[in-house]
Amino acid sequence: MTGLVFVAAQPSYAQESCGGVDTAIISCSEDGTGDDVENTGLWAVLKIAIGIMTGLVGVAALGGLVYGAVLYTSAGPNMEQVKKARGIFTNVVIGVVAYGLMVVGLNFLIPGGVFG
Repeated sequence: MTGLVFVAAQPSYAQESCGGVDTAIISCSEDGTGDDVENTGLWAVLKIAIGIMTGLVGVAALGGLVYGAVLYTSAGPNMEQVKKARGIFTNVVIGVVAYGLMVVGLNFLIPGGVFG
């Protein structure tokens, strides 16, 4: 239980500034006129959003796999329930692959890639 406290502890953030506004997480160039898109606040928000979405997709995929596994193991001789569980497994795999392709596409389309 004490291990969870150390893992779940929130990091302390230094005071950052973005366009003259004090922020806790996002930092960017003060003037905002640079050609480097990676120093803008929008870029930082995009990286945070993709990180959150990746976590949510992982949690949803794990939930789908657990639900499909429960259906599959409790099916017994009921072939309809087995068919439904296999369909859930297929949909989870398709969803994870589609999300992975979306991230790869974003890294290809955005100059320099999303993850730097």
